[in-house]
Amino acid sequence: MFASRYLHIRLVAWLERVADDDRGDVPGWVLVTVMTAGLVTAIWLIADDQLTAVLDRAISSVSQA
Repeated sequence: MFASRYLHIRLVAWLERVADDDRGDVPGWVLVTVMTAGLVTAIWLIADDQLTAVLDRAISSVSQA
């Protein structure tokens, strides 16, 4: 939970710096990056337990071999 709050604060601060830039509109790659970060955060928040279980199973299967 703290990680998502930290990411949110950093993202807002970064967007404020970009908005103060006089170069005009936000480039498309920035929007793609922000949207990707949002999707990763949303998936992480929704599927945290399942992703942790998958990672635990993968690590334990490798360490048993």
